[in-house]
Amino acid sequence: MPLAPLEIEEILRKEHDHDCPGYGRDRVCVRIVAIADMPSRFGQYQIVAFWNNRDDKEHVAMVHGDVMGRENVPVRVHSECLTGDALGSLRCDCRDQLEAALVDLGERECGVLMYLRQEGRGIGLLNKIRAYSLQDMGMDTVEANLALGFRDEERDFAVAAHMIHSLDIRSVRLMTNNPYKIKELDRYGVAIAGRLPHELPPNPHNRAYLATKVQKMGHDLDLVTYRHGDEQGESLAGGTSAGGGSRGG
Repeated sequence: MPLAPLEIEEILRKEHDHDCPGYGRDRVCVRIVAIADMPSRFGQYQIVAFWNNRDDKEHVAMVHGDVMGRENVPVRVHSECLTGDALGSLRCDCRDQLEAALVDLGERECGVLMYLRQEGRGIGLLNKIRAYSLQDMGMDTVEANLALGFRDEERDFAVAAHMIHSLDIRSVRLMTNNPYKIKELDRYGVAIAGRLPHELPPNPHNRAYLATKVQKMGHDLDLVTYRHGDEQGESLAGGTSAGGGSRGG
């Protein structure tokens, strides 16, 4: 069952003055500032809005059912991707992952999708487009990030860890193919009860990008599915239009 109005009122009252030493290098502290019903085409959710003391980015959690105080809660941590999530880009699998997760979680007894404002694996929208340009000239997604002076992974999951704890989730089953997420959330004290694979079919434009995630970033995907190029001649390294993903997992 979703949170009732009196429960929401009590949560917001407790969170109003929340202040803690924070998580991670930047001592990130988050606070729940609003909760509202969010019926969607993917199921019945409540949306939880979080303020944080690190930056001006506003993160949210899509919560299905009652997750507070529970163990083994299915959780998807999804990083923002404007080009994929909103504009339907085929260069990545972000929109597919987002929609599939919301459908899946909406059919379970309970679950949470966390939507984090860290575009392009943490490098931001403008730099992601710059990375796309480098990929169009022959680099893969990792090489492009490095060429721009970034690491292959710039995301920080301290915010997500604090959000999970703010929702009083005792342990999670993380919906991901990315071992980095599991490692980082564990580092910040999130109890990981298991992993829910989140593998979706590739398309001709993201096949090489997904192969790069397997080969260079250690994602738990079936490499055989992604290792062959399409009829347009995509390379495993993503040297043509096929290599343009920006993040994911």
